Amino acid sequence: MIRMHKYVGRRIEIIYIAADGKLSQRTIHVLSVQGGIVRAFCMTTGAPRTFRIDNILAVQPAARPA
Repeated sequence: MIRMHKYVGRRIEIIYIAADGKLSQRTIHVLSVQGGIVRAFCMTTGAPRTFRIDNILAVQPAARPA
């Protein structure tokens, strides 16, 4: 399992598999992590989102804007 607590307050890029099996790559700002759920602001959609930690396939720090 990916350890997400260390990313609270940080901007990261994730690869995520949705419940319907669709893959997406997103840049998110992690707001909180609790009970296997990441609450974040999704920069990709411009809206708050929740993500199941079990469905996050990869994480890396977000590249700084140029």
